[in-house]
Amino acid sequence: MWVSPEDVLLAGALWITERANPYFILQKRKGHGDGGGGLAGLLVGTLDVVLDSSARMAPYRILYQTPDSLVYWIIAHGTSRKEITEHWEWLEHNLLQTLSIFENENDITTFVKGKVQGIIAEYNKNHDVKEDDDTDKFKEASAKFRKLFGMPEEEKLVNYYSCSYWKGKVPRQGWLYLSINHLCFYSYLLGKEVKLVVRWADITQLEKSATLLLPDVIKVSTRTNEHVFSVFLNINETFKLAEQLANIAMRQLLDNKGFEQDRSLPKLKKKSPKKVSALKRDLDARAKSERYRALFRLPKDEKLDGHTDCTLWTPFNKMHILGQMFVSTNYICFTSKEETLCSLIIPLREVTIVEKADSSNVLPSPLSISTKNRMTFLFANLKDRDFLVQRISDFLQQTTSKIHLERELTGSLNSSDDEVYSQHGSLLSSSPQHSLGSEGERTFNLNDSSVPTATQALMTMYRRRSPEEFNPKLAKEFMKEQAWKNHFAEYGQGVCMYRTEKTKELVLKGIPESMRGELWLLFSGAINEMATHPGYYEDLVEKSMGKYNLATEEIERDLHRSLPEHPAFQNEMGIAALRRVLTAYAFRNPNIGYCQAMNIVTSVLLLYAKEEEAFWLLVALCERMLPDYYNTRVVGALVDQGVFEELAREYVPQLYDCMQDLGVISTISLSWFLTLFLSVMPFESAVVVVDCFFYDGIKVIFQLALSVLHANIHQLLGCKDDGEAMTVLGRYLDSVTNKDSTLPPIPHLHSLLTDNGEPHPEVDIFKLVRSSYEKFGSIRADVIEQMRFKQRLRVIQTIEDTTKRNVVRTIVTETAFSIDELEELYVLFKAEHLTSCYWGGSSNPTERHDPSLPYLEQYRIDVEQFKGLFNLLFPWANGAHSDPLAVRFFRLLDQNGDALINFREFISGLGVLCHGDLTEKLKLLYKMHVLPEITHEQEEPDSAFEATQYFFEDITPETSVGHDSKCRSEKDDGFVRVTFKTEKVKKLNTPDYRHYLKLWNQETKPKRENTKDLPKLNQSQFIELCKTLYSMFSEDVAEQELYHATATVTSLLLEMGEQGDWDEGNEQLPPMQDIKLEDSSPKDTGTSSAMLISDDETKDDTSMSSYSVLSAGSHEMDEKLQCEDIADDTVLVRSDSGTNGLPHSTSIDKDWAITFEQFLASVLTEQALVHYFEKPVEVAARITNAKNVRKVGRPLLSTSDYEISLSG
Repeated sequence: MWVSPEDVLLAGALWITERANPYFILQKRKGHGDGGGGLAGLLVGTLDVVLDSSARMAPYRILYQTPDSLVYWIIAHGTSRKEITEHWEWLEHNLLQTLSIFENENDITTFVKGKVQGIIAEYNKNHDVKEDDDTDKFKEASAKFRKLFGMPEEEKLVNYYSCSYWKGKVPRQGWLYLSINHLCFYSYLLGKEVKLVVRWADITQLEKSATLLLPDVIKVSTRTNEHVFSVFLNINETFKLAEQLANIAMRQLLDNKGFEQDRSLPKLKKKSPKKVSALKRDLDARAKSERYRALFRLPKDEKLDGHTDCTLWTPFNKMHILGQMFVSTNYICFTSKEETLCSLIIPLREVTIVEKADSSNVLPSPLSISTKNRMTFLFANLKDRDFLVQRISDFLQQTTSKIHLERELTGSLNSSDDEVYSQHGSLLSSSPQHSLGSEGERTFNLNDSSVPTATQALMTMYRRRSPEEFNPKLAKEFMKEQAWKNHFAEYGQGVCMYRTEKTKELVLKGIPESMRGELWLLFSGAINEMATHPGYYEDLVEKSMGKYNLATEEIERDLHRSLPEHPAFQNEMGIAALRRVLTAYAFRNPNIGYCQAMNIVTSVLLLYAKEEEAFWLLVALCERMLPDYYNTRVVGALVDQGVFEELAREYVPQLYDCMQDLGVISTISLSWFLTLFLSVMPFESAVVVVDCFFYDGIKVIFQLALSVLHANIHQLLGCKDDGEAMTVLGRYLDSVTNKDSTLPPIPHLHSLLTDNGEPHPEVDIFKLVRSSYEKFGSIRADVIEQMRFKQRLRVIQTIEDTTKRNVVRTIVTETAFSIDELEELYVLFKAEHLTSCYWGGSSNPTERHDPSLPYLEQYRIDVEQFKGLFNLLFPWANGAHSDPLAVRFFRLLDQNGDALINFREFISGLGVLCHGDLTEKLKLLYKMHVLPEITHEQEEPDSAFEATQYFFEDITPETSVGHDSKCRSEKDDGFVRVTFKTEKVKKLNTPDYRHYLKLWNQETKPKRENTKDLPKLNQSQFIELCKTLYSMFSEDVAEQELYHATATVTSLLLEMGEQGDWDEGNEQLPPMQDIKLEDSSPKDTGTSSAMLISDDETKDDTSMSSYSVLSAGSHEMDEKLQCEDIADDTVLVRSDSGTNGLPHSTSIDKDWAITFEQFLASVLTEQALVHYFEKPVEVAARITNAKNVRKVGRPLLSTSDYEISLSG
């Protein structure tokens, strides 16, 4: 290809000149092509790989040089001699004569460069080459990556790094390629080639470590191998990127969301490094945005635009604090360099004025931002102030237009509902309403429309103040309230408050009861989501009311178990509010739906916050502060359990071994973490923990858990079993009291369950929290994130292994495959599903993966993926007819007609082919061809229906076709679907139940009984069956014998079909006629009406097939059946007369038909066919081959010239 001219200093080094003229030179790389160039060639090849030279991919090039100059210009390079010769000839024909006219050498150079650039521009225009952000160097690397590892276009390379790969004790210098779904390594040293391909989804451990010999090492572990890479130029960047890509893969395993590139990134600047791809920049931007959102508790979709150093004037201590300003689409945030000094969040929706103040020596380039609540923030020392102001004003403009649009929308909605609201004036707008059909009447509750609705936090309605004895406590509460009011006066109130060390001090002393809801909203960031989504909660409640599914059933079951000891939940008002919040959340996030422990946390939120506020607090908890905690597998809690174990090993090492032996850590951490200590501590103490959690995040829970262990260190070391340890910890937590609480004591359920031993002396909650900060306050949020990543890999891979074991355990009794074979097949099946998620498939991957389904249903594949697996694993996949056969097989296995098959269905099909007897295999082959053709207008609906009734009876009998289509017609409303073991049990009414029993009963009868019920095969279907048989044998050892046998069977069956046709016309003919025909084999009767032109004379004659079938009885058949021989692959093909498919052809004999018994009996007459279908299949070899093909992305080349290291 032509390339933009670049100068080359040493034209002769490492290149051999093959052609030359006064202006151009065609060169070949040393060591390329025949002979390999000896030692010099090996050295050059090694150098090319180590130095990432483009010559590795393009070993030919054309240089331009003026006669008197020493500088050469590369103007074209090519991967093959043919490509480069075309360019050379073009130059000789079109440019040489023109160049001789010029006198000045500079003019010649300018002309040649211009000409080449013109050709490139023209090519790009004609071939619609889009301009993208990736540099030429990176595009070259991408092409190299795809060529080396056989990856498709869809597999995007993110970056590549030079490093050494330790193969045994020998380091191989080469290149590590990191793409979205794979980690690949390539090395070529002195003729020895090493390739490694690892899928990110297979990685179980990824760590950066240092040893004495190797200072910086990245270790990548999979279930079977460990790979070590070292000698990086920038190990931190490489490791961070690898970590990020592995994380994306884990997310994909968890919720099946593929990676989508962000196309809205700013264009690349000219100065940017040559290697950085648009994808790498996208991932870097994501990582920065994630850190930014976590730091300031911002909504999930907030994207960081940029950050800059500056100072902020803090009026409370009259200082300019040094720190960083962050600007994103909807927020301006600030954090001080000294972490705890001050942080600030200014939502752009609150901003009224942004202005540049006058610069001075004291205050260089200041910027003042004013908000609606009359606060002004003064930033200074901004480097690029004008650009910053421009960005902020752009974002402000977007924000105000968004607000106007929302107002218009909500205004129009409210105006239509005015009458209804005026009738129910007492109802608060935050308590949404839902029409149940009667006009003008709205209700809130699923069961009873008379239930009153809470218009405020439940605690304010149920606060029972006891008489005089609480007065000192009330006074203390009043003082706390005053302290917070003073704080607001000094530091500001609401979102834009200056958050300082003093704020933290006040939180640790306990938030006053009356302010809890407001401050929880503020510190968790839920206030932002609530402000930007007005009316969202009302709509959700309205949509979700009256809907029933698995989540709502579980919610109903748990409603009365949520803080039952609190008076607010001892009546229908509190219960109804809890029901609405939980149902609305299940409707918002069907991936989570509802999980136990959410009810306890939500009931506490409802005590202190209004209903809508409680909903947004729950959103903040489930989606940001406790990620993945409340999904069906509580992955987040399991991850944090692993983190807690690591922290325990580090901070309480003397206790760690003892706890591991007792197995206590896993038991305690789930109950402590999932409910934020609410289920294990007295209520009034646990809410103090929740206060700190909303302020400081998950580190508070870790600190507190470590403090509890530390406080009980001696008792725990003396424990003999986990029960004793749990009792020690339970008694300790029961004794944690809040002496400041103004609430009447609420009996704590946990305390009622402990034994009658001596109660633990009281522990003050505020002292416990403070000591946790003093002893373990050094735990940093970013370190926790790092540890979470490591544990997430482990937890998700463990879950995947468990799923695999469960699937295999379910299926192993139904099939002849061994457990190991099933596990290997499951891995291949899942890999096919995952590959389709990121390389595209004919159906949407998210529709095929539903974590709420039983294990067997979780991964499903469509027909395109099935074709791939069919060709690799199924013994019948041979020749050109393989794909159509795969499609037929797929339709047969897909019982419910949703164009997807699960693992059980897949194994049932493969099992028949590998372990079935002759009759089963032939019945399967017959059924595949009896299936009606897929046409837009089905011509014979009766026969099609008749056929479908019997397709599925042998393979997996338990599913009813009609019922499944009913399931599919039900609309998916975004809820978790109600599924038990399989979809068939969705509605267990009596007829269905009997239907299944009947099906099972049928299955227990001898198989041969129902062969008579199989539909007959018509002529066109029979021709398809013949084509399948011919293509099936194309690569078999006994190919000629099988062809001969097939020809015999075919002619026999043709005769039978006609005989059957004749029989139907003459019903008085005795039925024994059929049997005579079956018995009379053409081998005995040489003068049979079906004549065979035999083999030896015609074998070498390519104009004629090895065997032609001529039916003397039907001349029409001569036109319909021809045998075409292409390189010894004999296939039966349709003649031109039936171009549009045989069913529509007029030449087809409508009455011609054969039964399965006739087909079976005919095949049994030929020993070669019997032997072929009875031959056992070695599935292990096929699995090994399939794994190799899948890992390298294409069939393996010979391994003699290089080593391939693969991981599973």
